[in-house]
Amino acid sequence: MNNIFEEKDTNEILNRLNKLSVSSQPKWGKMDVAQMLAHCSSFQDIAMGTSIAKRSYLGLIVGRFAKPVFYNDKPLPQNMSTIPEILITDKKIFETEKEKLQHKLIDFQKNGSELCENLIHPFFGKLTAEQWGKGIYKHLDHHLKQFGV
Repeated sequence: MNNIFEEKDTNEILNRLNKLSVSSQPKWGKMDVAQMLAHCSSFQDIAMGTSIAKRSYLGLIVGRFAKPVFYNDKPLPQNMSTIPEILITDKKIFETEKEKLQHKLIDFQKNGSELCENLIHPFFGKLTAEQWGKGIYKHLDHHLKQFGV
């Protein structure tokens, strides 16, 4: 399983991000490419501990049992619901959002896994650094596939 804490996996994601353009169209979902980048960047803030999203009631009940969905080898389902705090509906600027996400990913990878050890995911609850690393990669891969890269 790929892990964003592995430099080769981060580089792969960054290369795929560079294949996106302002005219990239989604294969599914409602977000445009700039909104998707902002969404991924907002999710990255949670993984970096710079933002905290409220735990959902459903997540409190079943999150710990469902959390392997976040870091296992199976692709995330299309049109899966998202954390309300990172649902992006307003207009965003593609280049700005792309640059923000790239910088966050580079910082996240370079700063190491210790910074996210035991941070709380709003649905799945407490995750190890390895689970965060795999989950972040999986989340980014899901959205890049959404836009055909």
